Amino acid sequence: MYVVKSPLSEADLKTVSEALQGALVDLVDLSLVAKQIHWNIVGPRFRSIHLQLDEVVASARTHSDTVAERASTLGVPPDGRAATVASGSGIGATSSGWVKDTDAVGTLVDALGAVITRMRERVLATGEADPVTQDIFIGITADLEKHHWMFQAENA
Repeated sequence: MYVVKSPLSEADLKTVSEALQGALVDLVDLSLVAKQIHWNIVGPRFRSIHLQLDEVVASARTHSDTVAERASTLGVPPDGRAATVASGSGIGATSSGWVKDTDAVGTLVDALGAVITRMRERVLATGEADPVTQDIFIGITADLEKHHWMFQAENA
């Protein structure tokens, strides 16, 4: 079996691989949370928030793919299985059933805030270990912060 070799030292690879795996888990869960709410939102702002949720799903899915491929590039097999996501995500539990539009916005603000906090920690952790991965995390964080701002503005 061919194994991809990383150009990073073992210590740096450990730091970076943990950051990439954590980011993957958070991004996969963010996409699932946003889609769950997307399917169940009700209220007078249903349509606009419904569409806005799809934008978050698309971003989270694109970013999760980027993160997983970066891990593979460094010789680290990414793990996006449901059990791994469920046990490692930094996002709180999402309620089942219908979600009022204002509650949906609040849930997304909280979920995005949790992921952003952890992404910023990863930006710091990977700065010396692998600036390439750090750059990826910086771009992802900027995009998530834009979604966070937009959802906060919904309930202002």
